[in-house]
Amino acid sequence: MNVTQREPVLEVKELRTQFDTQDGIVHAVNGVSFTLNKGEFLGVVGESGSGKSVTMMSLLRLIPMPPGEIVSGTAMFNGEDLLTLGEDALRKVRGAKIGFIFQDPMTSLNPVLTVGFQIQESLKIHQNMDDKQSRARAQELLEMVGIPAAADRLDNFPFELSGGMRQRAMIAVALACNPEILIADEPTTALDVTIQAQIIEIITDLRDQLDSAVIWITHDLGVVAGLADRVLVMYGGQIVEEAIVNDLYADPQHPYTKGLLGSIPRLDQKGAELTNIKGQPPNLYSFPESCSFAPRCPYAYERCWNENPPLLNVGESHFASCWWDIENNRPRYVS
Repeated sequence: MNVTQREPVLEVKELRTQFDTQDGIVHAVNGVSFTLNKGEFLGVVGESGSGKSVTMMSLLRLIPMPPGEIVSGTAMFNGEDLLTLGEDALRKVRGAKIGFIFQDPMTSLNPVLTVGFQIQESLKIHQNMDDKQSRARAQELLEMVGIPAAADRLDNFPFELSGGMRQRAMIAVALACNPEILIADEPTTALDVTIQAQIIEIITDLRDQLDSAVIWITHDLGVVAGLADRVLVMYGGQIVEEAIVNDLYADPQHPYTKGLLGSIPRLDQKGAELTNIKGQPPNLYSFPESCSFAPRCPYAYERCWNENPPLLNVGESHFASCWWDIENNRPRYVS
């Protein structure tokens, strides 16, 4: 079944998040809107500082407040707005219905508690299991994520595990209650290539088993090529392109996406020169009144400097935030 025909499980509209710092207000997320469908694998791509992680952490109100503040927006999940839920109701969602795999398992797992305790805690709170039941389930989860001698590992502390094993344990914590949505924030960063491949395989296999929707946050378009059903490309706290994965790779419609794809070595284009995106990321202390990519864009013209483009429909289930039609090398004729 096509991903666009599935039932939505999460609908985010006009999310805005900012941080009050000594140097001024950082506009980290600026009007992000997207839909996640049941069982869908959604890739969220962009360079560091593009707003990927802050967007997803804002949904569960995991950003530090203050200095962070969710200024506006809605995030509808099972008929309730996550951004306005009371703390008690939100705790019942975190971990139980929406799991989060953080980027660094060494700082995300509590170093003074055993791995087994951290998995069992979630099961006791959300599933009302006793010690015996939760320990048996925790062992089963460690086995599911490929940790050998799982029964013994339950009594290990995080520092006693390798980086790959800690990441597997973090996945087990996130999956403990069979969540409807699994958010993975660069879960393979700092792991070697072999372990990366194993972690990716584990999450995709578990997605198929549990029919959970997955949001995979990464800076690497190459990683999501064989994983995602649909991709969101973020830049300057905004979504600049959204498309089904094959369409995005075959026909990128935003200059930033085109630049990202051009910087990836390809086996079918031996000897082809890699491109680079010149310039610096945008200054997020200023609210974007114009296209935030314009200073780095080879196609920028007058309208780009005067008006920030919304996501425009540029094809079937394909949207781009760009006033320039790359394919036809002319401005887009939109009102």
